Amino acid sequence: MPTYPPEPFRIKVTETIRLIPPEERKAKLKDAGYNVFTLKAEDIFIDLLTDSGTGAMSQDQWAAIMRGDESYAGARSFHRLKAAVEDIFGFKYFVPTHQGRAAENILSACMVKPGQYIPSNMHFDTTDANIRARGGRPTNLIIDEAFDPANPHPFKGNMDIGKLRDFIQKVGVEKIPFGMITVTNNAGGGQPVSMENIRAVAAVYREFKIPFFIDSARFAENAYFIKLREPGYGNRTVIEIAREMFGLADGMTMSAKKDAIVNIGGLLCLNDEVLFQQIKNELILREGFPTYGGLAGRDLDAMAVGLYGGLDEIYLAYRLAQTAYLVFRLNEVGIPTIQPAGGHAVYLDAAHVFPHIPQSEFPGQALAVELYLEGGIRGSEIGSVMFAHPDPDSGKMVYPKLELYRLAIPRRTYTQSHMDYVAECAGKIKARADKVKGYRFTYAPDLLRHFTARFEPL
Repeated sequence: MPTYPPEPFRIKVTETIRLIPPEERKAKLKDAGYNVFTLKAEDIFIDLLTDSGTGAMSQDQWAAIMRGDESYAGARSFHRLKAAVEDIFGFKYFVPTHQGRAAENILSACMVKPGQYIPSNMHFDTTDANIRARGGRPTNLIIDEAFDPANPHPFKGNMDIGKLRDFIQKVGVEKIPFGMITVTNNAGGGQPVSMENIRAVAAVYREFKIPFFIDSARFAENAYFIKLREPGYGNRTVIEIAREMFGLADGMTMSAKKDAIVNIGGLLCLNDEVLFQQIKNELILREGFPTYGGLAGRDLDAMAVGLYGGLDEIYLAYRLAQTAYLVFRLNEVGIPTIQPAGGHAVYLDAAHVFPHIPQSEFPGQALAVELYLEGGIRGSEIGSVMFAHPDPDSGKMVYPKLELYRLAIPRRTYTQSHMDYVAECAGKIKARADKVKGYRFTYAPDLLRHFTARFEPL
């Protein structure tokens, strides 16, 4: 059994949470159209919907907020963030954005045209949607081991280099405005990408003169996995590993709400001066002046401090151990999960929990409903609700290879007893799994439907 480490922090402020009665939970869920995204936060007991903007900021970040400079242009807060971004990531140019999807939107607006392809290991929801919204085609080229939940491969986030090379040659370089890789790989279980793989991906993109962008929301966790698992990196610091990782790329998008541990914020960094000018123009139109990018000065300062805080190795060791502990406890009660444990979240294999529910009836959504009904726990479906889509050529529905349910752990927010409670509730669902039914849509938009869709039980 993995050891649950002592928290490397003391709790200064608490927030009251309340477990509402079972009948009340049932009524709330029905009113929400069986979509946990539309539940009120006050009706959630343990909220593991996302690790995005939901963590606890440090005393240093709260202190930084007090010195925020709210000047419209050229604020001191921007220049403090600029110094941190240049030190950690090393790109020549950057703009702040209000969150990661804004960075993706701006990049797509400037670079993606209808019919073009964007390869990656696996695009997550907002990246996928921003590319599709511009008429592009996001393409996932992850290694085959990623689709076997039980496979213990240490870097299941790796892109398949052979698939990448074949894909570029098949569709043609002119149809690929840029390529990506996501670290860690959120859609496939929070699994890391090795430095060896990032280097190989960068070499292929460079060979074909395709700009290379890293989706880096959880870059610090990925760098720490490299330190732990990849030969030759055990004596390197996490910040040194991060600098090497980004030195291989032409740019990056980032939701700072993850590894910078802020409530709001994002980054778009790059080395191309001409593209940077286009990005600034788009930013001004959509987000704000380039030195605030849709954020208050205090948010810029909190991000500048949080970027370093997220790289702290004592904190990272605790974070990965907390995730591994929940994986063990869930497996102990018979719930299969993606192996090995990832960084920011635990991914339950919903298809194996409910083998009688077909993909068209959304087993991950069924698990989301059951965990809320059982224990007031909120997580997120990562399967056919989120990723199934009609093929743009044939119109036939394309289903993802994995049907997952994600429990994303906010940073420095929940304790061991909370994790034990989650596992106990999941075990009760496992005991009655054969009685659980699937769901169907009563409403669903074309893009990012998981956020606002409504369902009814079958």
